[in-house]
Amino acid sequence: MVERFLRQTSFTSVEDYNKNLEFIIPEHFNFAYDVMDVWAEEKPDGLALLWTNDQGAERRTTFAQLKEQSDQAAAYLQSLGIGKGDPVMLILKRRYEWWLVMLALHKLGAVVIPATHMLTKHDIVYRDTRASVKAIVCVDDDYVTGQIRLALPESPTVETVVVVGEEDAPLSLSEGDTAKVGWHSWSQEWLKTPQFVRPAEKNDNSDTMLMYFTSGTSGEPKMVAHDFLYALGHLTTGVFWHNLHEGSLHLTVADTGWGKAVWGKFYGQWFAGATVFVFDHEKFNADTLLRQMEKYKVTSFCAPPTIYRFMIREDLSRYDLSSLEYCTTAGEALNPAVFDKFLEKTGIRMMEGFGQTETTMTLGTFPWMEPKPGSMGMPNAQYDIDLVRPDGTPCEDGEKGEIVVRVGDDKPIGLFKEYYRDEELTREAWHDGLYHTGDVAWRDEDGYYWFEGRIDDVIKSSGYRIGPFEVESALMTHPAVVECAITGVPDDIRGMVVKATIVLGKEWKDKAGDELAKELQQHVKRETAPYKYPRIVEFVDELPKTISGKIRRVEIRKKDSQA
Repeated sequence: MVERFLRQTSFTSVEDYNKNLEFIIPEHFNFAYDVMDVWAEEKPDGLALLWTNDQGAERRTTFAQLKEQSDQAAAYLQSLGIGKGDPVMLILKRRYEWWLVMLALHKLGAVVIPATHMLTKHDIVYRDTRASVKAIVCVDDDYVTGQIRLALPESPTVETVVVVGEEDAPLSLSEGDTAKVGWHSWSQEWLKTPQFVRPAEKNDNSDTMLMYFTSGTSGEPKMVAHDFLYALGHLTTGVFWHNLHEGSLHLTVADTGWGKAVWGKFYGQWFAGATVFVFDHEKFNADTLLRQMEKYKVTSFCAPPTIYRFMIREDLSRYDLSSLEYCTTAGEALNPAVFDKFLEKTGIRMMEGFGQTETTMTLGTFPWMEPKPGSMGMPNAQYDIDLVRPDGTPCEDGEKGEIVVRVGDDKPIGLFKEYYRDEELTREAWHDGLYHTGDVAWRDEDGYYWFEGRIDDVIKSSGYRIGPFEVESALMTHPAVVECAITGVPDDIRGMVVKATIVLGKEWKDKAGDELAKELQQHVKRETAPYKYPRIVEFVDELPKTISGKIRRVEIRKKDSQA
């Protein structure tokens, strides 16, 4: 499969990858037809999807079956009036049908808008109106359908709601459901439509395929629009960063409403011909997850550092993880202490990657590289990455600057098209030949990048610039700390002082107080430059986070400013 889209299909070094990575770009590329349907012809009995849930259910789907089912789903959605360019929002948790509907909408040329099941009425109205959503496909969940019902009177463009529930489950309609919006039961209807016929009008590579509403740390979410080549951009994610191949069984921990789902549960993995493993569960539990990995013999695993932090607190000797070959992490910066502990317990080195909702993986630690614990790795050769100062000039090695993507005449494969319907916001981030990520890092003499934080998160204290991540990394090496967030608090003398907001391990919670705070302050002084230590320490039960799980430091700062 890979040889259809790359001039060279394997690499042995950083130099080889940087010099020889070259995409073959088909006309009218469509992942569903050009990758998945091809696999159905070439490898019909290959296992494409192994889906399980916390109730003990299991579904094994071959590439041939996935083609048949996605065709049927496309025919059904087509019968509801959904076609090329129509925005469709998916709120499906980890339901099996998410994979079918994603492929079906790609086949129709519609615009897919994945969303989390945690959205409120306000969130849904905002998305419906900003994107002119035509249809919603949602899980049969009282909270989800309840919030949609509340949102519909303020969502004039929504014509159809498809509810995905258990087989033969009746569709319950309420008095508030109007004739303006057609409510449909997936389980009762989708298999009754005629055979799918591929639309005559093909998509252009530049057409919008996918939109994500970013879970920003401040302000309303932005609409990130991706074209059909975005899927092709994830070839490097699955084949090279995840190091997958035919026979791999890959598990990425991510909700299907997050961008990480298409990073780890969809595009790149199927370019490699690997099997996507899904564990559909309501509440995360490290022991339960490890038992699933043991039972099904997962070979490749990717999760945010938070998941690894909970895993290493388990006695990993109780689980048979001998099938596990490769582990990766992204979504937030990796603390070296977590890397070291996981390596000690499993013998596996975590390979970190970095990217945004606006991109595929821009920086990463590839198989031909030696990982440096805590480093994001090196630039992915499909992007021209640099670090720049506020005036736009390049940074020297060791100097902190903003991560940017240099954009020439042709937009790199994987970089977003625009912030949909917001030219001003697009120009703010993308101008003078640079896409500005808003993330700060520094580069060492070997070319590895080290994350510092968002531009707005950097703390200026007594003339020093302090990145939150370097202090958080020091704190995370203390056994009491499960999670922490570093922010700046205004100070008359120093300008700002460093504050640590800390979640303690359950065995340490009764020790929260001044004595432990002092111990943690001294610990930071020993682990990093003393001027970085937190002068203020607050213990909390949980940190404020976005719906995609990112820490909202802006909320902590706002709370402190009002105190």
